Amino acid sequence: MERFLAYRYFWGKRSGNGFISFIKTMSITGVAIGSAGLLIALSIVHGFKETIQEKVINFAPHITVSSFSNQPLYRADTLQTYLQDLEELAYIAPIIRGQVIIQFQERITGAMLKGVPNMLDDPSVQPYLEASSIQISTSEIASRVTPKVAASQSPLNGLVLGQDIAQDLGVSIGDRIIVYSVTDKSTSDTFGSPELKQFHVSHIYNTGIEFFDSQYALANIEIVRELLSIPSPQAQDLELRIQNPSLSSIDTFDRVLDQKISFPYYSETIENRYGNLFAWVELQENIIPLVIGVMILVAAFNLIGAILMMVLERTQDIGVLRTLGATQQQIQRIFLVEGLWVSMIGLLIGMGISLAFVFLQSEFEYIRLSEENYYMSVAPVSPHLLDFLIVPFATIILCTLASWIPARIGARFDPLYAIKLGPK
Repeated sequence: MERFLAYRYFWGKRSGNGFISFIKTMSITGVAIGSAGLLIALSIVHGFKETIQEKVINFAPHITVSSFSNQPLYRADTLQTYLQDLEELAYIAPIIRGQVIIQFQERITGAMLKGVPNMLDDPSVQPYLEASSIQISTSEIASRVTPKVAASQSPLNGLVLGQDIAQDLGVSIGDRIIVYSVTDKSTSDTFGSPELKQFHVSHIYNTGIEFFDSQYALANIEIVRELLSIPSPQAQDLELRIQNPSLSSIDTFDRVLDQKISFPYYSETIENRYGNLFAWVELQENIIPLVIGVMILVAAFNLIGAILMMVLERTQDIGVLRTLGATQQQIQRIFLVEGLWVSMIGLLIGMGISLAFVFLQSEFEYIRLSEENYYMSVAPVSPHLLDFLIVPFATIILCTLASWIPARIGARFDPLYAIKLGPK
């Protein structure tokens, strides 16, 4: 009986109840907008998190092995051989680095120059390069450069520049530049004249993350050894990459690695080294849903007024039902079911809006972003099934609780008073 009467009250039309229909429509709209806003916000936040994590993991080494007290790895080749049989290890290489000054015509800028091995021979980089760049792919770019890469024929002294460095210098693919070493070992006379070498800009990478694009320049390790006066096989770090990387799998591999190495060596995961980027993403993921979630809370409280208006409009009906033997619990359930109808319809509309937004943004990329500020040019969306289960469940619970107060008020009406109070 309760479901039947709630259905008739909710969908039935009665002359003079246009205001009640308007209140009901506004309540449904409030639930729809609140749930759609929260689901869209969660999809965007998840998209931001996954995109930034993917960029960092694609560009930076998953784990770095170094020596305490900033000492170099004097026998980097021996340590590499010792570690290269670890299960799940996909890449390991010695790295040398140093601060340099890069000059192009009248412009200069600073950068961290990294020397990497096998720059000209690794097919795994092909998915990251444009069609014109496939023949010059490199293993180092495979582990560092994201899809926006341009390249040309690369000589021995090829140099890979971040996009921000290239823009500061005004260089493009094929330009020749001069790199000056500014390390302590570079001084060759009493005046401290730096070592210098001429390079050819062979690649320009663009991760969209200013921290990377404005800092690193990459070159062949042997050329960098000469420039920085670092003897072989010495290196600053060993960089490791694992198969099927994720933050959890990297942490798991790092625990295995810790058991393999000992003092004076230590390992550092990508999450520890770039913790500020990951912390920023976590902050967005935790705060934004709470702020947007207030919309659903407001919609639920608005439902109190809507159900109360329905109760007042049905006062005479309540009196008749009570006179015919309906209990307070049955009357209460009628209006609870009406509140449930409001929440369910609003939820279905809200979920439809959010799914339509996710589809349109994924296919047509309507919302564009400033890459300098957001690390990406398009607002990413990544809907999670769990969100589409938790948000509807929480919304229904809140709307049911909000409906309980006016439903209880209506159920406690005195039958004779309700009939007398009702419209004539």
